[in-house]
Amino acid sequence: MKLYSIEGNRQYLDGGSMFGNVPRALWSRWIEPDERHRIPLACRSMLVQDLDGKCVLFEAGIGAFFDPKLRDRFGVVDSSHRLLESLRERGCDHADVDAVVLSHLHFDHAGGLLSAFSEGEESILLFPNARYIVGREAWERAENPHPRDRASFIPRLQQQLKESGRLLILEEDTSEFLGPQVRFSSSHGHTPGMILGEVAESVVFCADLIPGRPWVHLPVTMGYDRFPELLIDEKRAFLEDKVRRGFQLFYTHDPLCSLSTVELSSAGKFSPVSDRETVDGMTL
Repeated sequence: MKLYSIEGNRQYLDGGSMFGNVPRALWSRWIEPDERHRIPLACRSMLVQDLDGKCVLFEAGIGAFFDPKLRDRFGVVDSSHRLLESLRERGCDHADVDAVVLSHLHFDHAGGLLSAFSEGEESILLFPNARYIVGREAWERAENPHPRDRASFIPRLQQQLKESGRLLILEEDTSEFLGPQVRFSSSHGHTPGMILGEVAESVVFCADLIPGRPWVHLPVTMGYDRFPELLIDEKRAFLEDKVRRGFQLFYTHDPLCSLSTVELSSAGKFSPVSDRETVDGMTL
């Protein structure tokens, strides 16, 4: 198996929202904000080739489906579909992908499933030969969102996924389609039923449990998190497990780092180490 980091459309979001109750004086040392108080964020996917003979993409990023007004509101960089361009740079067309694993269905993780905005036309579902894999609870949340996060979901996407005939709802910690090399756990602090995929007992896709290196620190959560205290407890258990098992963490939103390992100090502090900006064909 070979692992690649695949860059999608980047975006700029309010720094205070991304760092919850962390004061600006601290978080601005980690990521410098722009004149609108926004910080740059990647929307990065993880591509695994030759996974039981399959090409598997973990998430699809934010994509370019927003109209110009919403693209500006959510700070989306570029009107072209950067994820598709990045895949082609790796010699992979979106039609070559056998599965897209979606940790949850917020627009910055699932929007890349859709074609780029075109005036007067509805965005169509991409990845025509792929199974779309999502956890049961995350699917049900998208189908019946709470008013707090209703705007985080894409109108009609769930219907398009169902109509494709290729939607797979994950009920267990493994998927028969992906095989035993991928195992899933779930997290509920950010959104109900978010799934975290482990590959080959060596790399885990962290999704929004740990969006990037600053969020490795236990007290740091996002204003978007549903239950911050629960997320911190989940993060502690997650990191203790990954340190013990020697896993590398794959970050979807870190603007400068795709992958790192984590160390636990004698004082009980978790810290990212051995950072890698990009991953280009790492053997698993």
